[in-house]
Amino acid sequence: MVVAYYGRVSAVSDSKWRSASSLVFGRPINARRNVAMLGVSTYKTSVSPRSATSTPAAIRAALDHYSTWSWSSRVDLGEYVAVVDHGDVDDPDGDGGHERVATALAVIEQPLTMILGGDNAATWHALSALMKDRTDEFGLITLDAHLDMREGRSNGSPVRQLLEEGLDGRHVVQVGLGDYTNSPAYARDASSAGLRIIDRDAFNREDAAIIARRALDVARQGGRKVYVDIDLDVGDRSVVPGCPAAAPGGLRADEIRRFVRALATSKDVVAIDFTEVDVERDSPDARTVRLAALLVLETLAGVQRRSL
Repeated sequence: MVVAYYGRVSAVSDSKWRSASSLVFGRPINARRNVAMLGVSTYKTSVSPRSATSTPAAIRAALDHYSTWSWSSRVDLGEYVAVVDHGDVDDPDGDGGHERVATALAVIEQPLTMILGGDNAATWHALSALMKDRTDEFGLITLDAHLDMREGRSNGSPVRQLLEEGLDGRHVVQVGLGDYTNSPAYARDASSAGLRIIDRDAFNREDAAIIARRALDVARQGGRKVYVDIDLDVGDRSVVPGCPAAAPGGLRADEIRRFVRALATSKDVVAIDFTEVDVERDSPDARTVRLAALLVLETLAGVQRRSL
C-alpha cells in the first residue's frame, strides 16, 4: 500500500513567491528534470526508542517554508526540476515490509529517487531492494557519525547487512565519523571489509564539495551506480535536536548542504535517503525537519546542474 501526499496547497499566497511545495507532483512534468520521492518511515527496530510520527509527512510539509529560488545559483528550481511523489510505503517495518519497499521502488522510472526515512533501517530496505542480486553494480556513500556495523537488524546495522548481501566494501565510503560514537570492534570490522573512512575532521581541512567528489570516485569506480545515505545525526546536536544519537561537535548545516548538493550533481547517484529524524524529539522551531527539507532542495539543485 502506498499513501499519496501530492496535491498539497501552499501556505504562501503571494503570487511572486513560489513555495517549494509547488515542486511536488503526482506525475512527471514535461520539459523538467523529474526526481522521484518515496517515504519509508521505519522506526520499530531503532536502537534508540523513537516515535511513530511520520517524518516523510513532516518534511513534505516543511517545504512550504521555502521558495524555489536558489540565491547562490541564481536559479529558480521551478523552471527546471519536478518531484514526482510516489507516496509512502505502508508499514515498512512490518511483515512483508521489505517486499513492499521493493515493489514501490520497482515502478519508479525517474533517474534519481529521494527516500525520506524513517530511521537508518530505511537504508537497508532501499539499497537491498535496488541491488537485488546485482551487488556488483552498486557503491554506497554514507554521511553518518556511525559505522552502522552492529549485528542483527536495526537502524544500527544497515551497512553490515548490505555487506553480508554481497555489497563490495571497497566501494563503500563512510564520511563524517565522529569521536566516541563507535566501537573498536566495529571499526576493525569496517577495516577488514575494505571500507573507506573519511572522518569528521576532514571537513576542517577540505571543502565539503571536495570531500564529496573524493567519495564519489571510490563508490562509482568501475561504472557503479551510487546510493547515498544522509544520516542527519552526523550534524551537531544543536543543529539536529530531532536526531536521538546526534552529539556535540558534529557537522554544521552548511557542510551537510554543500556535501549533498555536490553529490547530487553526479549522474552516478541514483538514490539518496535522509534518515534518523524523530519529529517528536525536534525543537519547537522544527529545525531538524527544516534542514531535511532543505536537503531535498539541495538535491534538486544538484540535479539541475547535471549535464544532459
